[in-house]
Amino acid sequence: MRKSGILSKQYIHRGLFQRGIWFFSSYLKVELETVTVNVTIQDFVADVVSELVFRNTQQVSKETVFIFPVDSDTVVHTFYATMGDTRIEAMLWEKEEAQDLCKATSGMENLRYLQDQWDLQGPVFACFLGTLPPNREVAISLCYVQELPLQPDGAAQFCWPGELFPDTEIMSYISAEEEVSKNLHFCIRLKSAHGVSHVAVNSSFTPLQYTAPDQTSAEISLKSSPCLRSHLNLLVYYRGPHALSAVVEKRDSKAPRGSLLGDPVVMLTLMPDIPEVVPDPGQLGEFLFLMDRSLFRDAQNTLLFLLKSLPLGCYFNIYSFGATFKAFYPQSVENTQESMDNAVGRISSICPDLGGCDLLGLLRSIYSTPLLQGHHRQLFIFIKRKISSEEEAVMAEVYRYRDHHRCFCFPTNRCDSFNLSQAMALETKGECVCIHSRMDMTSEALKCLQRALQPVATGISLHWKLPPGLEVSTIRKAPEIIFQGHQSSIYAQIHGQAQVRVDAKGDGGAVTLQSHVGSQSFTYTLRFSLSPSSDDRLPVHRMAMMHLLWKLAWEGTSRADETTQHSAVKCSISLGVPSPFTSSVAVRMTQRDAWHHDSLPPDSSMLLSPSCNLVPCQLLWLRGFRAVWFKSTKFWMVQKCQFCLEMLGRKAPDTEALTQLSASCKERKLLPEEQAMEEPPAFNMSWDWTISPLSTKLCDFSRLRVVVALQKANGSWALTAALVSALGLSKADVEGQRPSEDVQPTAWATVLALVWLHQYKWKVSWSELLEAKACRWLRDQAEVQLDECLEAANSLLGCFVEPSIFRI
Repeated sequence: MRKSGILSKQYIHRGLFQRGIWFFSSYLKVELETVTVNVTIQDFVADVVSELVFRNTQQVSKETVFIFPVDSDTVVHTFYATMGDTRIEAMLWEKEEAQDLCKATSGMENLRYLQDQWDLQGPVFACFLGTLPPNREVAISLCYVQELPLQPDGAAQFCWPGELFPDTEIMSYISAEEEVSKNLHFCIRLKSAHGVSHVAVNSSFTPLQYTAPDQTSAEISLKSSPCLRSHLNLLVYYRGPHALSAVVEKRDSKAPRGSLLGDPVVMLTLMPDIPEVVPDPGQLGEFLFLMDRSLFRDAQNTLLFLLKSLPLGCYFNIYSFGATFKAFYPQSVENTQESMDNAVGRISSICPDLGGCDLLGLLRSIYSTPLLQGHHRQLFIFIKRKISSEEEAVMAEVYRYRDHHRCFCFPTNRCDSFNLSQAMALETKGECVCIHSRMDMTSEALKCLQRALQPVATGISLHWKLPPGLEVSTIRKAPEIIFQGHQSSIYAQIHGQAQVRVDAKGDGGAVTLQSHVGSQSFTYTLRFSLSPSSDDRLPVHRMAMMHLLWKLAWEGTSRADETTQHSAVKCSISLGVPSPFTSSVAVRMTQRDAWHHDSLPPDSSMLLSPSCNLVPCQLLWLRGFRAVWFKSTKFWMVQKCQFCLEMLGRKAPDTEALTQLSASCKERKLLPEEQAMEEPPAFNMSWDWTISPLSTKLCDFSRLRVVVALQKANGSWALTAALVSALGLSKADVEGQRPSEDVQPTAWATVLALVWLHQYKWKVSWSELLEAKACRWLRDQAEVQLDECLEAANSLLGCFVEPSIFRI
C-alpha cells in the first residue's frame, strides 16, 4: 500500500468516501455506524457539535485520514479522534513553533503528497489517523461554528453532507430507514428574538416544537437521513420582515474585562431591503474585465458583448494578464460613445501570451486604486492558466478587500485554477461559472453582468444607542455596499460598565441601519437585550475572534509589536480559532494523558513524553485537477456533446463578407440620401471563432457581431449601410418601409435592429441587455411612433414581435 512512506495516488483516489463536501478516506470503505449531531442556530450563526463513529468491518487493517473542507465563514475549533485507549487531538500552536514541530513529525510528506496529488480541490483541514485494526472503531468529534447564508426568500440555510449519514439501501428503503433512525441522533435548536416561524427540511423530521411561550426558541429532530444520500438542507424562517438582526453573547466570566472574551459581543446581520426595480438607480458601478491573454482569441466576442451591454454613466476598464499585465486605461473611464468606440477598437490589440500568470500583481494593482465614490466595483475574471504557486497570496488579497468588491470568475473546463476561481467568487459573494466551450463564454458572462447590474444598497451606516457607561468597538465594520440577495455580518465588542442596571426586560440597546438604494433612503431601528442567556460555547465570540485576528494580520502586525502578537496567539489558542499567527499540530496520546492535558494549557514539553507523539495535521489547500461536482453524469454528457460539435465544426465562419463590408464602408463615398448613415466604429471582423455546424444553423453569428458592434453606447443604432447589410436588407427597402418622414433615421434604425435581435432570442439569449438599452433610448425620444415603426419592421423583416418588447 505504501511507496516510500507516502500514500500512493491509487490509494488516495480509491479511498475517497463517495463525493460531497466532507471526506473520510481509507483504502477500503469504512462503515459509518453512528451519527450524533447537535446544532444550535441563532439567527444567522450555527454552533455544531458532532460525533461520528466509523468501524472497520473488513478483515484487514486500514490506514485512514480525515479531511474536512473549510471556508472563511467557518471556524473549526475542536477536533479529536479516539481509537481504543488512543486519542489524537488537533491543537493550535504559535506558527513558528508549530513549523518546528512539523519538521520533527514523521509522515508529513503524506500531507504534502495529499496536497499535490489528491484529485479534488479546495482548502481543507486534514489529519492522518493511523492504522485502524479489523472490527475496531474510531470516534471522531468535530465542533465548529459558521455564519449561515441568506436565501432569496429570507431564510437562513444550514447544510449537512449526505455522506455523513448512515447508509440507506434504496431497494429496501423502509426497513433501512428504521435501522438508520436507531443510529442517527440529529437535534436542531433554533433561537431568534424575531421569533421562529417555520422550517423546511428535505428529510423527515419531528414537528416544530416551541420551547418558549413567545416562540423565540424551538427545536426539531431528524427521523431519518435524506433520501438517496442527498445533503441535508435546512431552511429556517423567522417571523416578520426585518432588515437587521442582532445576537448578543455574554462575556466569559473567567476572562479579564476589556478583552474580547471579557466583554459581551454582538453579531449584527444586515439584510437591507433592495427593490427589484429602482426608478432612479443613480450611479451604476465600476466594471473591470480581467482577461487571461491565452484566451484572447476565444474571448474577443465576449468582451464586445460585455462592453456594448454596459449602461451609460458607469465606469469600466479592461486588463489583460499573462507574464505581465496591461490596462487599456491608467484608471477606469466613464462609459461614453468615445470611450466605448476606443475600447472596441483596441480589443483586437490583445496579443497572446503563453508565459506566466501574474494575476496576483494585477489584483494588487487594482486594489491599490481608490474606489470611485458611489460606484461599486465588480471584477469579471477570465482565466485559463494555473497559478497554484500564488493561490494563498491571491486569496489573502481577495479576503482583505472582500467587502469592497465582487468577483465573477470564468475558468475554462481545463483550467487548473478552477478552485481558486470558485473561492474568489464565494469570498466576494459573486459567482463562478465553468466555461465548457467558446459558445458558453459570452452567454454565461452576460448572465453574470445582468446580476451585476441589479440594484445595490450603498451609503450603509450604523448608529448605536446604549445605556450610559457602555461603548461599542466595531471589530468588522459595515461594508461599502450590499448586493441584492446577500447579507453582511458585523461584529462589535460592548465594553464599559453601565451606570444603570440593565435587565432582560429593559430597553437595553438599539442600533439603526441607514442605507440608500438609488435616490431612495431606508432606515431601520432594532432594539436588543443586553442581558442575553449565557452560552458557555461562545460561538459568537469565536466568529468575532476570527475576524479580529485576520484584521490584525491585514493591518501588518509585525514582530516588533511583541505584545500584540503574543496577545493574538494567546487568544487564538484559548478559543481554538485558527489564525495567521497559529498553525495546527495533532498529538497522539493515551486517554490518561488526554485527561491531564484537559486541565493544562498546551506545552511543547508534553510532546517529549514517551506516551504521546506528533501526527500529520494541517490546514491545506488541495491543488487537485477537478472540482467535486464535475463527477456528475450531466457534466460528462455536456463535455462529450460539446467535444463532438467542435470536432465537426473546425471550419471558421465566413468572415470575407464582413471584411469586404467594413472596407467598402470606409472607401465608398456615401450618396446624398445616405448622408445620415454613419461609418461603423473601427472593429476587427476577422476573429477566429470556431462555430459548430449546429450553432451555425441556429443563427448567423457573423451578422450578429456586426449588428452588436454598430450599437451606440446609449443603446441606439445609426442608419448606416453596414447595418442595413447586416440585417439582410436593401437600402431601398429600408427607406421605402419607413412609416413617415417624421420618423428620425436613428429611431427607425433602432427599431429595426431591436426587432432583428429579438427574433433570435430563442436561439441566442445574449441580446437581452442590448435590447433593454435600445428600449430605454426609444422611450426617452419624443414623438417616436413606436407602434407604426414596429408594424413596419415586422413586415420588412418577416417576423412578428409584439409591442410588449418596448416594456423590457
